[in-house]
Amino acid sequence: MTVRLPNEAERALYREVVAQGGMVLLREAMEQDADAALGLIELGLLLHHDYGQMLTAAHPGAFAERVSAGLRSAASGKLAQAERAAAELGDLAQAYDAARRRGRTGRPLQLVAGQQIAHHIARIESEMREETLASQPGGARPVADMQQTRARSLGFLAGGIELRSIYQPGAFDDPPTVGYAAELTAAGERFRVLDEPFRRMVIFDRRVAVVSAAPDDRQAVLVEDPAVLAVLVGLFERDWARAERVDWQALAGRPRESGVPPELTDLLAAGLTQRAIASRLGLSERTVAGHIARLREFYDAETLFQLGWQLRGVSGRAVRAVPPGQDPGRAAEKECDL
Repeated sequence: MTVRLPNEAERALYREVVAQGGMVLLREAMEQDADAALGLIELGLLLHHDYGQMLTAAHPGAFAERVSAGLRSAASGKLAQAERAAAELGDLAQAYDAARRRGRTGRPLQLVAGQQIAHHIARIESEMREETLASQPGGARPVADMQQTRARSLGFLAGGIELRSIYQPGAFDDPPTVGYAAELTAAGERFRVLDEPFRRMVIFDRRVAVVSAAPDDRQAVLVEDPAVLAVLVGLFERDWARAERVDWQALAGRPRESGVPPELTDLLAAGLTQRAIASRLGLSERTVAGHIARLREFYDAETLFQLGWQLRGVSGRAVRAVPPGQDPGRAAEKECDL
C-alpha cells in the first residue's frame, strides 16, 4: 500500500488555513496555490462543502488514523511506516490544536449562522471517533442533504462509528428518504420514527451538539457545556426509546438485511463472547458491540438472551439442553456471555 503524505507546499497552505480560523474560500485557496489546495482536498485535510464555496480544515489526526489503519491491515511489515505517518503529521496536528485554542470563545454555548454551521459540523465530524445521535424532524429529507451525507455516513460506519437517527412519520411517504434509510440501514446505521414534535439536533461523541435555533435552520447553537449536553443526550435517548422501529428494506421493496457480517452472526449464535468474536475476526470490540446493537434492533430483541435465542434459530443450530434444575434463561445468558 502506497501512502501519500502532504508535501511542503500543502503543509504551508494547511497551516495558513488553520491560522485563519480553519475556514477559507475555495477561490482564495486556489489563487494562492491551486496544486496544494487540490492536494489537501484529495487527502481529506481540507473539506470542500458540496453546497458552498468554502474549505474547512479537518483534524490531521483523523487522516493519520486512516493511513495507519490501512497500513496495519495491509501487512504487519507496514507497521513502522504507519507509525511514521502519524508522527510526521504531528506538526500539523499541533498547528490545528493551537489554532483551535486561539479561536475558542470560552463560552459553553455559541450561536452560529449561515456557512459557519457547515464549517463547524465539518470540523467536528473530522474529530469524531465514537457516535452521532441525530434528531431530524420534518418527514422527507431534502435530496441534496442526503446526497451530501451518504458518502460521509458510509465512511463513518466503515470506521466503526455508531450512527442513530430519529425521523418523523412523513419519511414513510417519501421514496428517496425511504431508499436512503434502507441503504444506510444495510450498512449499519439505525433509524427510528417518532410521531411527536422535536427539534433538529445532532450530538457528536456526547461532547458537542449542534441544535437548530431558527425555524429555517439558518441559525444553530453549538453546545459544549457538559451539563447541558447530558440533558440533550437524555432527551434523545428518551425519544429513541419511544420511537418506532421500521423495516426500511421492506418499505423500499428490498430484501431485508441486518447489515452484519454473517460470520459474526454465526459466531455470536455459537456462544462466543464479544471479545472472542473481535479477536477471531480481527475487529475492535467497539465495532463488534455496534454490530450486536444492530442485530438487537433488527430482531427486535430487548435483551442479549432474546437475541442469542433468535440467532440460534436463524443459524439452524440446536439449542443445548439445560441441566435439570437450572433456569433456561440463565443458562442461555451464560452461554452468550456478552
